[in-house]
Amino acid sequence: MKRRDLLKGISLSSLGLVGLNPQVQAAEIFDPIPASEPDKKDPVFEQFGRTAYEKARDAKLFAEQFFNKHEMQTITVLVDIIIPRDARSGSASDAGVPDFLEFMVKDKPELQTPLRGGLTWLDNQSKKRFANNFIDLSDAERLALVEDMAYPERKKPGMGHGVAFFSLMRNLTASGFWSSKMGIEDIGYQGNTPNQWDGPPEEVIRQYGF
Repeated sequence: MKRRDLLKGISLSSLGLVGLNPQVQAAEIFDPIPASEPDKKDPVFEQFGRTAYEKARDAKLFAEQFFNKHEMQTITVLVDIIIPRDARSGSASDAGVPDFLEFMVKDKPELQTPLRGGLTWLDNQSKKRFANNFIDLSDAERLALVEDMAYPERKKPGMGHGVAFFSLMRNLTASGFWSSKMGIEDIGYQGNTPNQWDGPPEEVIRQYGF
């Protein structure tokens, strides 16, 4: 799936894309943790315009760890299938999306059961079909599973949990990626930039006798 197609077709939750709350903007808050160090804690982050309470709360959440090492590895593989590296920019994990998800489940505890349950379902389904955890499958095997989860209108019997999990993962991955510095650059968003004004048009000058 091309990332531009993902951006066009995605149905985002109330999280939105660029308009996320400052504490959940992945690459702007902390340096992404490399995929080779999924168990690393205490990311370096900066905060702007935050109250003392908000800063203390965020620091507490960053100090906690919800996903274990295996879950973070699985998340890293899955988000990079959703938004892979291409000639335009890096992948979802390059933009810090796994760490964004780790923060989100602590900021919004209602996400914990759906995501952890979905990761467990994914491994169980992988073992059932290919006798291995998801991260140990071949690329072709992983994509075969993802294809069965990615299109709700083609849902097969017994895949309802997987479809719901993947839809949530896709929305969160897009939210994390396109609210990061890398993702904002990927869509070409420039924000407020000054225009160049060359004065009123010649016909207006002539009309008013200037």
